[in-house]
Amino acid sequence: MNQSLESSGERRISRREALQWVLAAGVATTLPLPTFAADGAADPSGKPYGMDPVLNKTYKPGDFWPLTLSAGQRRTSDALSDIIIPEDAKSPAASSVGVTDFIDEWISAPYPGQKEDRGHVLDLLSYVDKESQSRFQKGFADVTVEQQTTIVDELAYIPRATEKNKGQAGQFNLFRNLVMGGFYSTPKGMADVGFMGNKPMLRWDGPPKEVLVKLGLA
Repeated sequence: MNQSLESSGERRISRREALQWVLAAGVATTLPLPTFAADGAADPSGKPYGMDPVLNKTYKPGDFWPLTLSAGQRRTSDALSDIIIPEDAKSPAASSVGVTDFIDEWISAPYPGQKEDRGHVLDLLSYVDKESQSRFQKGFADVTVEQQTTIVDELAYIPRATEKNKGQAGQFNLFRNLVMGGFYSTPKGMADVGFMGNKPMLRWDGPPKEVLVKLGLA
């Protein structure tokens, strides 16, 4: 990875976990988005992992593709993700389960859909940071939740977006889809919606004793 495994005191998920997560999430959006020239958004590089990736090994940076987000962009992504899925009594905040690692892996992949998403995500992160600096003289990750929400509220519902920020509202919709798809692909996210998965519904301690006695097995 292009950052340390420890970021702001939080554990980073492994590269293998992030790749598995990308495959599991299968996030897609049908919203047509305009093209923006995002700050520093060079084309992704690296080789695709193909149709049958080997995910039971440890991958080093560059084995598939370099990651994209800088430390500052990761902080903005964490803060924006936590506005979308904050911590509550049932589940943790999106950032605490590694949603930004998933997003970074997703937008760094050298596939057509992810290449397009890359520019939109980077542009959105740049936009909310610039808006925060303009309004509150601090970056988005450094202002209060209430201040962050004033910016996000303008982007959260496309029909109510102004002509000035309608493009960013579309990008926020994409980002929200990625956050939701990533979060609800994790064990904690699945538990939040009550998904049991491949688990037994009832505990079974074997046949009743009276049956075993009748069969001469007890």
